[in-house]
Amino acid sequence: MKSKLLIFYPFMLIAFALFSFKSSIQKMVLDFSLKNVNDKIVSTSSYKNAKGFIIVFTCNHCPFAKLYSKRLNDLNAKYSKLNVPLLAINSMDSLVYEEETFELMKQKAKKDKFNFPYLQDANQTIGKLFGAEHTPTAYVIWKEKNHWTIKYVGSIDDNGEHPEKATPFISNAVDELLQNKNVTESETESFGCRIFYRKN
Repeated sequence: MKSKLLIFYPFMLIAFALFSFKSSIQKMVLDFSLKNVNDKIVSTSSYKNAKGFIIVFTCNHCPFAKLYSKRLNDLNAKYSKLNVPLLAINSMDSLVYEEETFELMKQKAKKDKFNFPYLQDANQTIGKLFGAEHTPTAYVIWKEKNHWTIKYVGSIDDNGEHPEKATPFISNAVDELLQNKNVTESETESFGCRIFYRKN
């Protein structure tokens, strides 16, 4: 794959990894529900008119994930109007990372003025369901009969530092799906901080 993310911040050298999803991508996802930072439960099934969703696994502490707050707001502002809302999910273990508590999620959502749900995957069930291994990892899921099919997995775009120079993978995928086309680039490489899953 040609896309590479070149980030030169020294502090980003820790806990960063590159993953390939070719052999592990989950193809189908059923409806799920998680707690939002407003203390309400958000379910995919409650979006009756949704054609699909942009699902982004992110977190509070990851330096790379922090670069994308505005871009996530922009994506949701654009595509929620077209019935493709964005849901951000935090599957980080708050027992391992003290920065990932629900209270600090609330603070981050307020500080970054999130215009989309920021959901806590406290039991890490949804992260495991999707096979998300680091933050940020983005998925586009699309409605097909009684389930959601993953149409895209990988990075949000290919330039964390300079969004104006980035190839907008998520936008490209959603635009093609809205035009009833196949996604040209359905998988890309992406970087981020590792999600460590509890064995139980």
